[in-house]
Amino acid sequence: CFMRGLMVLALLLGLLGGWFQPAWAMVNPTELGEAVTAIEQLDQMRVGLASTLEGRAQEPTLETFQQVCAPVGRRSKEIGQTHGWQVRQVALKYRNPNHRPQNTREEQALAEFQEHPDVQAFWQQDDQAVYYFRRIDVQTSCLACHGPKEARPAFVKNNYPQDLAYDFRVGDLRGMYEVVIPQKPAGS
Repeated sequence: CFMRGLMVLALLLGLLGGWFQPAWAMVNPTELGEAVTAIEQLDQMRVGLASTLEGRAQEPTLETFQQVCAPVGRRSKEIGQTHGWQVRQVALKYRNPNHRPQNTREEQALAEFQEHPDVQAFWQQDDQAVYYFRRIDVQTSCLACHGPKEARPAFVKNNYPQDLAYDFRVGDLRGMYEVVIPQKPAGS
């Protein structure tokens, strides 16, 4: 499954390459591959932890959040620190204001995923960095906290008065992971 994902990513990179203007000569393919692998493992962690919510009769609590969602955030920070990258979760319908888009690049990447639901990931670059984007789709288990607005758990209603992350359905675009890999000077 993972290898199939890498092959699909490679195909998409090849097909979309001209539109996103990558320059293979400037991109370190090993580092980009490490980013792809790290984010795929992060998303598998997210899906696995969230699957523990399926079939539960009790409402999710803050403790549930700390067991299911918080580890993904911690792991994304660890990935960034280990590699010298910036790793973020970004969404238009966010719960945590830190996850809102911070620039036009992030808004455009989310729009690309919204317009093309078959695109799983893509990358682009400028003279500052390589940017890797990977979609996050809503799974059945996500609906325990991200389903109908009125059905949100009490801890969400109480702790996130500006919450926008509700009324999702299975398969919807929940958001994306963004990895920012700083460009290294030529010859380094």
